[in-house]
Amino acid sequence: MMTLSLSSGRDLFMTPGPSVMPDRVLSAMHQAAPNIYEGELIDTTDSILSDLAAFAGTQGRTALYICNGHGVWEAAISNLFEPGDQVLVLNSGTFGGGWGNLARVMGIDVIELDFGRHDPIDPDQLRDQLSADKAHNIKGVLGVHTDTASSVLNDLPAIRRAIDDAGHPALFVVDAIASFGCDRYEMDAWGIDVTVTACQKGLMTPPGLGYLIFNHRAELASKKIAKRSPYWDWEPRIKPEVFYQRFCGTAPTHLLFAQRAALDMINEEGYETIWLRHAALARAVWAAVSAWGVAGSLQCNIREEAYRSNAVTTIRADGHDMARMRQWCEREAGLVLGLGLGFDLPEYMDGRSVFRIGHMGHLNPPMLLGALATIDASFKALDFPHGNGAVEAAASTLASSG
Repeated sequence: MMTLSLSSGRDLFMTPGPSVMPDRVLSAMHQAAPNIYEGELIDTTDSILSDLAAFAGTQGRTALYICNGHGVWEAAISNLFEPGDQVLVLNSGTFGGGWGNLARVMGIDVIELDFGRHDPIDPDQLRDQLSADKAHNIKGVLGVHTDTASSVLNDLPAIRRAIDDAGHPALFVVDAIASFGCDRYEMDAWGIDVTVTACQKGLMTPPGLGYLIFNHRAELASKKIAKRSPYWDWEPRIKPEVFYQRFCGTAPTHLLFAQRAALDMINEEGYETIWLRHAALARAVWAAVSAWGVAGSLQCNIREEAYRSNAVTTIRADGHDMARMRQWCEREAGLVLGLGLGFDLPEYMDGRSVFRIGHMGHLNPPMLLGALATIDASFKALDFPHGNGAVEAAASTLASSG
């Protein structure tokens, strides 16, 4: 084992959020507080909301909240449903179930379809469930595009088709917190009514901003809700009489500066290029995992590549303690990896046999290959069984992506 730590350079955070913050984003925050009542900040905020809708592929509206992803989960429930309403939650990992639990606390009648930790949502099961709801009691179908714990990427167009095939009027509400800015997302084309997302992953901004992006159908549904939380109510946020109503109080000034800088970078790179870049980097990770798994138990948690996220990869090493590996990478080399979230069962050693590599946002081949090489070094230092040639396999994959 290495006795001399080599971690004195800049640490690299490859967790699935918060993602790497570009220097340009950090620099944008390094300024005095602005006028929060009038002037440039109003234009900046309006441009952020407009750009987010465009990135989501919608003609709909965007409401901004000072919160994390759990906050916009609650905002979505508060604006669309009321106690006693029934929703169908689709869980393919951890976060769908978490959203459902939050809805229960808010008095919502939750039906949950659980597809486990290794597989995507099954549209056929969804269609059958909705077809059985002859009275259309189910008011909304809630699902996660990328579950950050399992790293599954669900097929949203197929889910939309299942809803349509059942002839069901339920709203389609999607958590795109992990996928937004990493995996292709086309809200209007895919028939999504409401998108829930946040700033700290593909949007490359420090945590603290949450967004609801919604279409006219969802806006009409929200008007039927008799009582909404004053803070979560999206009506004054999208139609403010005065600027501070966009935030229900003081604007999050420096997070707005950061988000504007990040969106400038996104616009300069272009949506298609961003999605292709993330896909290429993800394939490189999968190639490395495949090489490691030739001699040992390492494997991608999601079996089929078509259902793997381009934002994060969850890796299992059944029967082996990956916490030691993560500790080695951080202490000896300055690489921070994600832990096995949502795998707290004995068969996964209470999550210790699982780790995650976040490959989202401000990331390029030197950063990714460096991370993979460091993980490979940790396996060697700890005598962990693994196949060789992982870094070479990742490099070859990247070389063929041009």
